[in-house]
Amino acid sequence: LMCPPVSCSGPRVHPTLALAGWHPLSPAGTQTTWIIVEPPWMPAVLWDRVTLTCQGLGTTSATTWYKDGWHWGQQGHDCLTVTENGTYSCDRPGSGLSPPMRVLDGEGDWLVLQVPARPLLEGDRVTLRCRDRWNNLGHWVSFYHEEKHLVQLRNGTELTLFPLQLHHSGRYRCRGWLTDRQWVVSAPVTVTVHSENPTVSTPTPPHPATHSCSKMSADTKFFLSLKTHPVPWPDSNCPGKGGGSGASSGPL
Repeated sequence: LMCPPVSCSGPRVHPTLALAGWHPLSPAGTQTTWIIVEPPWMPAVLWDRVTLTCQGLGTTSATTWYKDGWHWGQQGHDCLTVTENGTYSCDRPGSGLSPPMRVLDGEGDWLVLQVPARPLLEGDRVTLRCRDRWNNLGHWVSFYHEEKHLVQLRNGTELTLFPLQLHHSGRYRCRGWLTDRQWVVSAPVTVTVHSENPTVSTPTPPHPATHSCSKMSADTKFFLSLKTHPVPWPDSNCPGKGGGSGASSGPL
């Protein structure tokens, strides 16, 4: 389905929204094409109403969309309301083909770990959120970096990392205890942290405009200093053993 152009407050974002990192200007200064995703989380999932907007050089009427490598929708619309899972990209004649944007259907994913769809720079604060489609997550959620256990939360589904450093790039997962009493694990999500002192050929991109969001209660977030040591995977299948117990536990 097509949707009308999105009206945004604040500046247009830089081509930053590829999941594994941001696409700066090339050394020759050539502008790239990129996709803005709403809600601004990656990977996008059809539990939400997902909208993709193509940005780049040239006019809106010159926009071409692709899904899984095939032409998708009508030419000339810079915005798509996504109703099918797949890998999307868009093309503008003046700036070429965008990086791919994957949208999950969520049907086979009991848990999805999401990261903000924005550039992640050294010193930033970033929140990872662990979600299930039916909001059946119980009181126990664990987060992992490169398969090493970071923390187990007793009453939380979000992990805020601060301050980011380059070596904190890598693959993250979450593991949750559902209310029907079974453990489930998310697919890995890649996080790439970029230098706060980029070279001349890789200028620092601005962050996307701020969007209004509902506030989470205090007990759903956990702030973790990344100057920590990994702890082993819990030995017991029972929640509450072998990990932290939520925000009150403090840094590991």
